[in-house]
Amino acid sequence: MHRHLVGIIADTHDNRVAIQKAVALFNARGTGLVIHAGDMISPFCILDFAALACPMQLVFGNNDGERVGLHNAFQSKGPIQNGPRVFDYEGRRFLLMHEDGCVDALAGLSDIDVVVYGHTHVPDMRPGPPLMINPGEAGGWLKQRSTVAVLDVNTMQAELVDLA
Repeated sequence: MHRHLVGIIADTHDNRVAIQKAVALFNARGTGLVIHAGDMISPFCILDFAALACPMQLVFGNNDGERVGLHNAFQSKGPIQNGPRVFDYEGRRFLLMHEDGCVDALAGLSDIDVVVYGHTHVPDMRPGPPLMINPGEAGGWLKQRSTVAVLDVNTMQAELVDLA
């Protein structure tokens, strides 16, 4: 496991095939953590995320209606909470949220290293500080492109990866 690598995913929207591809990619890369920026949708998606070889940090999205079921399903993988939320990993401070309404206002924050968000279904990778990462939609339903990101917290370089 490479603790310095973080997988970033959002807007899976119950696409089990895309989730399986993302989990396979994150496991192959040896990510130490996977961050999900919301819109998992149904608790049954844990069937695919269960194969992930590392813990997760998650926030609810605007389409995550069955929140109690999702919370219960993901207890073994990591905390799922309302965003925005802040957590530390490998010496870096992350701000995790689903919706993008305040993203531009966060530019220049000095106490956050990485802002992770979803919701727009469009990849957005902006250098920081803080580094802004929207991995786009993993589900691929809206834009017909399934993407995730992998961040190296040592170099603060992020890579957008197509799951197709």
